Amino acid sequence: MNFRPTRRHLAAMVMVALLPLAALAQEAAIRKALAERLPQLPKIDEITRSPVPGLWEVRYGGSEIIYTDDKGDFIFANGSLIDTKTRTDLTQARIEKLLAIDFDKLPLKDAMVIKQGNGARKMAVFVDPNCGYCKRFERDLLTVKDVTIYTFLMPILGADSAAKSRDIHCAADPMKAWRGWMIDGVVPPKTAAGAKCDTGAIERNLAFGQAQRINGTPAVFFADGTRRPGAIPVETVERLLAAAAGAGKK
Repeated sequence: MNFRPTRRHLAAMVMVALLPLAALAQEAAIRKALAERLPQLPKIDEITRSPVPGLWEVRYGGSEIIYTDDKGDFIFANGSLIDTKTRTDLTQARIEKLLAIDFDKLPLKDAMVIKQGNGARKMAVFVDPNCGYCKRFERDLLTVKDVTIYTFLMPILGADSAAKSRDIHCAADPMKAWRGWMIDGVVPPKTAAGAKCDTGAIERNLAFGQAQRINGTPAVFFADGTRRPGAIPVETVERLLAAAAGAGKK
């Protein structure tokens, strides 16, 4: 029996023949997009379809792998979704939004406060007196002008941190005692036995930190709710202070 293909059969055969060409064209489009938008990306070794529809595996450096969509508009790498057009880490941006805090809802009455310059800009820092990064950050903050800094003692590194926090909090001038210790290494005066000093602020700071998932120090907050962990560079502090001030004017 002779088989005569119908139009439907012929169309199907053409589609099958064109599939490899379509895949090659798709691969070329992805290569071009990623090369233009992510010039720092090493030379791509191979691009192949993943088991997930619309998701492509991009291999480079022998065994390094990231994933991208059909157009190379987004990549998924190291647990983050990146917009290749703007080079924005969408995952990090989402996390920052989820962790943002209304600055006015911070327990400001429990903070040590210092005003530098006119104090027009605002920021808050959660700190531990035995935190080395906090000491470095405190020195950097000396160079920031026209800012009011709310410093929250949050001793999380051990018993000595709790003792130092108590001594600083109970000092005649807590902020002076804080900076004396953090910047100049001047040990805060010991709180006299039986001295009346309400350390409830420290306890509330610890409870607030736990509720807000502040797991390390320093933790920095800005007036627009932006949150940053760690001893961020002073240039970043200035940029975020400016952004928060601009947001407040809108």
